[in-house]
Amino acid sequence: MNILFAGSPSTSAQILEHLVQKKHLNVSTVLTQPDKRSKRGNEKHETPVSKVAKKHLIKTLKPNTLDKTFVNKELGKSNIDLILVVAYGHILPKEMLKIPKIMSMNIHFSLLPKYRGASPIQSAIINGDKKTGISFMKIIEKMDAGEVIHKVDLKIDNEDTKTVLENKLTSLAISKMDGVLNSLQKNDYKLIEQNECDASYCSKIVKEDSLVDFKDTSLNIFNKFRALEEWPGTSFVHKNKVIKIHDMYISNSKSEGNPGEISQIDPSGIKINTVDYMIVITNLQFPNKKIISSQDVFNSYLDFFIKK
Repeated sequence: MNILFAGSPSTSAQILEHLVQKKHLNVSTVLTQPDKRSKRGNEKHETPVSKVAKKHLIKTLKPNTLDKTFVNKELGKSNIDLILVVAYGHILPKEMLKIPKIMSMNIHFSLLPKYRGASPIQSAIINGDKKTGISFMKIIEKMDAGEVIHKVDLKIDNEDTKTVLENKLTSLAISKMDGVLNSLQKNDYKLIEQNECDASYCSKIVKEDSLVDFKDTSLNIFNKFRALEEWPGTSFVHKNKVIKIHDMYISNSKSEGNPGEISQIDPSGIKINTVDYMIVITNLQFPNKKIISSQDVFNSYLDFFIKK
């Protein structure tokens, strides 16, 4: 089976590495995001998928856009059985969907039709879901709306962060990959239409999502912290400074004041009121400074947080 693989982040790279190890598969071409220039200096950074492709000497394309000219020039005469997409970052145009002999398939990290869109893992955690999963889906022009080939459930543990859950889902996808690809090769699969009435959508996470609203419940705040820990993180404003939260937990003690008020600071943590239980911040970071512990805050920044 000749495969064109499209992906960019480390999760995609792990799946690509798995495919490359299979002797009966041939990943002939890789599509990934263009190299990004470093904020400091002119050094360029390639995607994790690009690094795996380079290691295995696979033809790699890094277009800024997938327009008709690019598709016709670079892919039009390709002998491709399957296009496999895992967190690529571009929507495939209809001209490209016509290329593979079998189909174009996406591995989406949710139980479709739930959480179509760019942030299914974060959305599941933020909403306090108890389970999520992966969906192997035929790609059509409408985003994440294609027929499902196979999907598998996964329990979300209470302490799972975005990174932890993403790694679990990646491992799950890899464990089911061979079976799905075999069924495609043998033409022994069923396509199950998604129920549009059950469809939900999630938007791309932006930096502004990081701010915590202490008028929310402690559980919702903790879920947001878990979901956004990789990027952009969670933060709060105190005396016009945006302070990033690097570790926190929910206290067993109920709030003793207005939401957002600091109830107590001691070496064990900064206790802040919400609408129900206090949250306790144990590690934080001031702008352009190193991460510090609540012990450091107690020793050196007590006046900043307590005095008005």
